[in-house]
Amino acid sequence: MALVVASSLCSAEPNSPVGRVEGKITLQVTGKALHHASVLLLPLGRVIESDDDGKYQFAEVPVGKYDLVASVNGLTGGRVSVTVAAGGVATADFSLAVSPLRQEITVTASGRPETTLEAFSAVSSIDTLDLATKAATSLGDVLDGQPGVAKRSSGPGTGRPVLRGFDGDRVLIMQDGVRTGTLSAQSGDHGEPVDPQSLERVEIVRGPATLLYGSNAIGGVVNMVTGHHEAQSAGHEGLHGYLSTLGGTNNSLVGGSGGLDYGFGRWVIRMGSGGQRTSDYSTPEERILNSAARTYSGQAGLARYGEKNWFNLSYNTQRGTYQIPLSDENTRLPFTRQGVRLTGGFRALNRPIEGIQYSYNYTDWKHDEVANGKVENQFFNKQSDYRAVFEQRRSGRLSGSFGGWGLRRDYKAVGAEAITPPTIQNALAGFAVETLTISDRVRMQFGARLENNRFSPERLAKRSFTGLSASAGVNAGIWNGGVFVANYNHSYRAPAIEELYARGPHVGNLTYEIGDAKLRRERGDGLDVSLRHTSTRVRAELNYFYYRMRDFVFLAPTGDVEDGLRVAEYQQANSRYTGVDGRVQAGLHKNVWLNLGFDAVQAELTGLGTPLPRIPPVRGRVGLDLRWRGLSVAPEVVLADQQTRIYSTETETAGYALASVRGTYTWTRQHAIHLFGVNVFNAGNRLYRNHLSFIKDVAPEIGRGISVSYSVRFF
Repeated sequence: MALVVASSLCSAEPNSPVGRVEGKITLQVTGKALHHASVLLLPLGRVIESDDDGKYQFAEVPVGKYDLVASVNGLTGGRVSVTVAAGGVATADFSLAVSPLRQEITVTASGRPETTLEAFSAVSSIDTLDLATKAATSLGDVLDGQPGVAKRSSGPGTGRPVLRGFDGDRVLIMQDGVRTGTLSAQSGDHGEPVDPQSLERVEIVRGPATLLYGSNAIGGVVNMVTGHHEAQSAGHEGLHGYLSTLGGTNNSLVGGSGGLDYGFGRWVIRMGSGGQRTSDYSTPEERILNSAARTYSGQAGLARYGEKNWFNLSYNTQRGTYQIPLSDENTRLPFTRQGVRLTGGFRALNRPIEGIQYSYNYTDWKHDEVANGKVENQFFNKQSDYRAVFEQRRSGRLSGSFGGWGLRRDYKAVGAEAITPPTIQNALAGFAVETLTISDRVRMQFGARLENNRFSPERLAKRSFTGLSASAGVNAGIWNGGVFVANYNHSYRAPAIEELYARGPHVGNLTYEIGDAKLRRERGDGLDVSLRHTSTRVRAELNYFYYRMRDFVFLAPTGDVEDGLRVAEYQQANSRYTGVDGRVQAGLHKNVWLNLGFDAVQAELTGLGTPLPRIPPVRGRVGLDLRWRGLSVAPEVVLADQQTRIYSTETETAGYALASVRGTYTWTRQHAIHLFGVNVFNAGNRLYRNHLSFIKDVAPEIGRGISVSYSVRFF
């Protein structure tokens, strides 16, 4: 890291020639000026908002070629290229409208705003218009079916995303770039609750993201982005906000949420609240008892946006209950989460370090496991994490950032399933990421992260793990709108608390678990290759991945039985993950769009040739999007193959075909966008089972139902 700092200090060019970029944003349907639209300047990653007259301006832009992307609340205006000359002014105007091909923005992949086309990782993003119709109380249900994303669950309230077959402690879940602090990675019966209507977008990074986010991201990252995340150049005047409501049949879904932002001067006050609740759901054959779920959330914040600095202080709380459908008892898990977050930074410093971002987050999570009215287990997780990132001033062809991260976690379990001792976990890391622009079409990125994780369990020996993650990649434009991306990643993961110290019955995983305090660190080497294309009528991507994992930790059955459960030990062996995923959105006609998606993964213990457990089957989806003005009708069929490559403790799962139809009507005005939605899911009332469900033999997935929704976002 010292070399990175020294390099940036020595090579900065504060007097390099600059110009500016400006333009105007209008609403296509009315031609009126659109204020508070976000404009992204690429590849610098700078973001600014349009003013009350729809105008924007980027000052002090270094000489060169740039692309601009404008968007607001699901509206998009395509992509415009400009050339900035010394002392000159480049102009780019946008007319925003609802489109089936909206520009996908990510801040997760590189730590700065960019489109998914520019990203070195395989990234997909779901924006506010798609989230507004999502009727789900868990993150896994919201994302299930996205390319490379499956759902692990023990019922509707416990769904957690699985990325390319990676699950649990290998997939990091974040909100606004910081860890959520839940225990969903620890067990199949622990949930990741979410209110999708309160989110602006969800970003999914498939493949190793350990470089920026730590060893828990060896399989990927899911980042839930709210309106509290942006480090805009200035606040806004007046009132912004959203309001949504939804309901549904089959499981008696009812939900709603709302939020307000009020800006005055450089200050913004934010507040919001929402929730959803469902009853037991029905399959084509029977009603699944003890499958209800409910979640409520609230948040408040205060932000100030100065010319050179900004900060955002927020408080959030969440509570709810979800149930586990078991054949012999009524089990429910009430939970509460409280969090305090401070984010901020400095920008336009005109020095070798041109920007600094910092964050501190504290989360207090607690949930109980209640069976037949009696509290049998309690889980407590208090977690603090902090991060600082220093952005280097671009010097010639080189740009980048470096920083540090730390975490302190205090975990405790009480009750019959307190199979792990109270443990304090501390972690520290330093990282650096550099991007070399070779030409207008070719960029290279490389970086490294050194991380240490220390575990201090009560009355047991301490463990410490240190590992290096590194990556090198290339993003090359091979035709207009088309890029080829290749990445090599070396990653490391410290074993999780339960893998090291578990000993006792774990009903949620249907096993009697035995950890191994002598486990070694897990290491992986992988290759990701991607071919992407984006134009006004087509967006397509094809991704191939190959990962070899050394000392891979897995739960191996011994053949013994304890407390009526199968005894299983955490062991290590080498493993391999390989597969493909991709999607196509194509305009067959201005009113007819084709949507295709697919994913496949194989994972096995290489020494034994044994398939790993809970690997999703091969899947594909075929759909149409029929559009007329603001109306969209989108029928779709999802096809899943049977899964016969199974671990010794699994049962095979039959293939299935699911039909659905989603209809939406979007009404856009100068200061608001309204969305009305109707979704018919499992239209054929097909009986099917999710191979990644811990209780698939007891509880098939939900049968036919209809959900309706309305949302409005005003600005």
